[in-house]
Amino acid sequence: MIDMPAVAPLVLLVDDYADAREMYGFYLTRRGYRVEEAADGHEALAKALGLLPDVILMDLSLPGIDGWELARLLKSDPRTTAIPIVALTAHALNGEEARARDAGCDAFVTKPCLPQALAAELERVLHAAGLPS
Repeated sequence: MIDMPAVAPLVLLVDDYADAREMYGFYLTRRGYRVEEAADGHEALAKALGLLPDVILMDLSLPGIDGWELARLLKSDPRTTAIPIVALTAHALNGEEARARDAGCDAFVTKPCLPQALAAELERVLHAAGLPS
């Protein structure tokens, strides 16, 4: 029997700021993740349904479909309901984490954050979902 190399987890990185996608995408790629990007909620929904990523990392303030509505849509669709969603957002106000979790996000990371902290949270969420990190 031949051991096949494990396929790296696929992260769908959703942020309307190209600089944020570039920075986090570069870091996650260097950490061994496969990364696909989306710049708005509509593109993210299409890519989530088409690619079925292992985890979705998204800003909550998105043009088109915002992150809260996108999380609700993804969690209500049987094709995407099991995909963990990590909210990566500058919304640090009281109650925002609970609001994100109520919408369907599995984790909440406030930006700016260190890339290492983000990677640690991704690994935690993937492990909790029973996926390799």
